[in-house]
Amino acid sequence: MKIGEAAAVVGAPTRMLRYYEQQGLIQSTRSANGYREYSDEQVEHARHVRALVQAGLSTRMIKIVLDIEAPQPGQQSASCSRALAEDLARELRVVEDRIVCLEKSRDAVIHYLQHTDHADLLSPARP
Repeated sequence: MKIGEAAAVVGAPTRMLRYYEQQGLIQSTRSANGYREYSDEQVEHARHVRALVQAGLSTRMIKIVLDIEAPQPGQQSASCSRALAEDLARELRVVEDRIVCLEKSRDAVIHYLQHTDHADLLSPARP
C-alpha cells in the first residue's frame, strides 16, 4: 500500500512515517515511480513503532528496543552492554514516573467528576 494508506492504518501522518524511516525505525520499498510502498508486515511494524512513540519512548530508545526484539540471524538473544542496560533502566524510571503522574491526573479527574452532577459520565468500573 502507498504511504497515505499506510499512514491511515498506522494512525500517523505521512510525514511521521517518513521520519520513522529516516531514523531507521521502519522500512519501505520503492515502486518504479519512486513512491513508497508498504507491505502488511511493514505496516504492522510501523504500528508497533507508533505505539512505542505514544508510550513516550524516544526514537533513540525505540531503535534499541527494536534491536533487542529482533536479534540478528543466528543469534539467540540480543547482546546488551552494561551501558545499554543502564540507559534502559533510566528510560524505565522515566516511564514509571510518567505513569505515576498520569495516575494522579486520572484520579483527580475521577474525584472531580464524582462530586459533580455528571458522575454518570464515569465508566461503571471506576471506584
